[in-house]
Amino acid sequence: MSDRRVVLVGATGLIGRAVIRQAVGLDGIRLAAIARRRIPLPMGARMEMFVADTGHWAETIEALRPHVVVCALGTTWQKAGKDEDAFRAVDEALVLEVARAAKAAGVRHFIVVSSAGADRSSRHLYLQVKAEVEEALARLRFERLDILRPGLLRGRREDDPRPAERLAILASPLLDLFLHGKYREYRSIGAAQLADVILLLCREKPGGRFLHDHDSLHRLLRRASVPQ
Repeated sequence: MSDRRVVLVGATGLIGRAVIRQAVGLDGIRLAAIARRRIPLPMGARMEMFVADTGHWAETIEALRPHVVVCALGTTWQKAGKDEDAFRAVDEALVLEVARAAKAAGVRHFIVVSSAGADRSSRHLYLQVKAEVEEALARLRFERLDILRPGLLRGRREDDPRPAERLAILASPLLDLFLHGKYREYRSIGAAQLADVILLLCREKPGGRFLHDHDSLHRLLRRASVPQ
């Protein structure tokens, strides 16, 4: 069976870097990344990284002709300067721009990292936008669409300390024990674990739209730990 050609967009963030690390030595995946700046690759990585302004991402995706596009783009309210337009420019406009480019290039499988609690009626702009993007992606009608909704992401962010998040990560083993019922979806997951799930999903072929919450992600994680 030929390798699955996978293009990763959002390679410089926590999840993107984790996907690159977890792909080292993995058979069946041929990974390429598109980013606005170059980052050092881990030892043993056998992949390509294309550095370009966002205006050239569509043509790069078209040239690479991947089987799968993984979108791990995202910013925060703080990094966007608490400006709605700046926040939407990344978490909505750029994500959908990548998705449309993938669709135009004939990509059949799109994987996107969204968020637990995504809800159009939420009082929080972050969660509203995530839900709006999910709906817009569904309308593009990829042959397969995987929407990942992790809770708190555990891992070390490069050049983005986020003190409040670091404290939450340290407390997450205890906090997770108190998250039950409708709050269970907010339980934490490690960036490397989420990356393993993403790489497993890259090999999936059945069509449809799949929404992966905390429990679904951990079921997939158990599958990912079994030699394929």
